[in-house]
Amino acid sequence: MPPRDLFTGKRYWIVGASEGLGRALAQSLADAGAELVLSARNAERLVALTGGLPGAAALPMDVTDPVSVAAACADVGHVDAVIYCAGAYDPMTARDFDLETAERIMDVNYAGALRIVHGILPAFLGRKSGRIVLVGSLAGFRGLPGAVGYSASKAALMSLGETLYADLRGTGVGVQLVHPGFIQTRLTEKNSFNMPGLMTPEEAADHVMRALRSGRFQTSFPFAFSLVFRLGRFLPARLFYKLMPVR
Repeated sequence: MPPRDLFTGKRYWIVGASEGLGRALAQSLADAGAELVLSARNAERLVALTGGLPGAAALPMDVTDPVSVAAACADVGHVDAVIYCAGAYDPMTARDFDLETAERIMDVNYAGALRIVHGILPAFLGRKSGRIVLVGSLAGFRGLPGAVGYSASKAALMSLGETLYADLRGTGVGVQLVHPGFIQTRLTEKNSFNMPGLMTPEEAADHVMRALRSGRFQTSFPFAFSLVFRLGRFLPARLFYKLMPVR
């Protein structure tokens, strides 16, 4: 039996599609034959993106606004998969802790995903099919220096994905977690330190496409750099943080 086509004629909803990984992933999925619904807060960028992707539909939405998310989930119609790419980041140490910034990061990176899952999951369960893909970060494996708010938000997203995976076994609803390293975007441009394994959005999208095809629950990349974080979870804190320079 030939392998099942995961993309041709399938409808993918990308949340956070206007730039960076989400934008590159939209192009990759369109090239693979998927139909797309693209969401982000910036409507102008969405319209420009959908104009270059035949059949793609723009669905502007603010993931930090529960009313906006509920309306989008009601309007999106049938989708075979939702990919949560929305992200916020500001480098911030504990010595420079700004609560408003940390709460905004948590709202976009974690609470927004909660709202999307809450809105889309009943339809998936009702028809016993669908896929939820959460784009996390290597920063979610352990708290990192200079990442107050960000590391915690990605750790929370990882925990959400693990719980969904555990609870949705046997329902027909698939769950995948994707953990990229550094991606060349306006967010990483805020960093003043060396970023090992820095990828273009297109390179990162290739990794995500391979993860989607594999069906693996968790995928971390780039491989060599990700080992620092995946294996680092099991190191005593005093050893792990010797590897991490103070910001």
